[in-house]
Amino acid sequence: MGSPSLSVTARLPFRDPALPLQKRVDDLLDRLTLDERLAMLHQFVPAVPRLGVDSFRTGTEALHGVAWLGAATVFPQAVGLGASWDEELVRLVAEAVSVELRAFRRHRPPVTGSGVNSLQAWAPVVNLLRDPRWGRGEEGYSEDPLHTARLGTAYCRGLAGDHPDCLRAAPVLKHFLACNNENDRCVTSSGLRPRVLHEYDLAAFRPIVASGAATGAMAACNLVNGRPCHVSPLIENELRRWARRTGHELFVVSDAEAPSNLVEQEHYFEDHVTSHAAALKGGIDSFTDHGEDSATVVDRLREALERGLIEEEDVNRAVRRQLQLRFRLASSTPISIRTAASARR
Repeated sequence: MGSPSLSVTARLPFRDPALPLQKRVDDLLDRLTLDERLAMLHQFVPAVPRLGVDSFRTGTEALHGVAWLGAATVFPQAVGLGASWDEELVRLVAEAVSVELRAFRRHRPPVTGSGVNSLQAWAPVVNLLRDPRWGRGEEGYSEDPLHTARLGTAYCRGLAGDHPDCLRAAPVLKHFLACNNENDRCVTSSGLRPRVLHEYDLAAFRPIVASGAATGAMAACNLVNGRPCHVSPLIENELRRWARRTGHELFVVSDAEAPSNLVEQEHYFEDHVTSHAAALKGGIDSFTDHGEDSATVVDRLREALERGLIEEEDVNRAVRRQLQLRFRLASSTPISIRTAASARR
């Protein structure tokens, strides 16, 4: 998070790498104004120059490479990697992807947005290929939850690296949950009986999250049993319950435009202020909505706060999870170059 004002803020507690992570997070959170915290709830997070905090972007596509950012290695699609049955190979692929993500972050101008390329990777996809008519079958590993979970864990570990404190990149599992069709995916509901839910769809996510390999998850555009995934109790009752056992919180992001779709396509809520409030309270930490236009989302959340639909602690909780992740990515310290080098071990 370096900036011209770094010399002024260098002695603040959140800059001290010797302090425990949570103390650093709490110190920085306490120094942010409410407006600064609200602004952090959008995908394109602005810088906070007065504290020497850089801009941040919560996510980039990295399913089988990062060639969309520029010249980079293109690996086989996930379904091809799944056919290899080789967990170590998949881990090595992800390791290479994460190194290239670091290179783009450091040396290349961003494709779009916040002034930086993201180190949070929207990958792997662990939706199960239960039907070849899905339309996006190349993105998943297989129809089997055990095989998918093993390869998903390997890909996450390759992205994250093996440093005990720092992440090379931050893997985000997609798409939670039961996202199994392309056409009309924003309005269709996946009907899951309890046994199918727990022994099939959740079974692909559970081992990856419970192992600590994943740092985040993306909610799916669709509905499950009539309820939009972005306001599903499964985020808190399943995903976050598994993650807390690892000692780290899971950072949950929205799918593109999905928060607005709660009103515009699904008609689940009457207005955007109510829908965004429900998504935040339901566990969404970052809103990938309205492209680079963060003002629309931030204004909706600010109005939700004014109307009493959310509380300031709801905002703080989401920002706290983001800051935890950013410190682990070493993008929040005055020694980011040295720390990032350590993460490449």
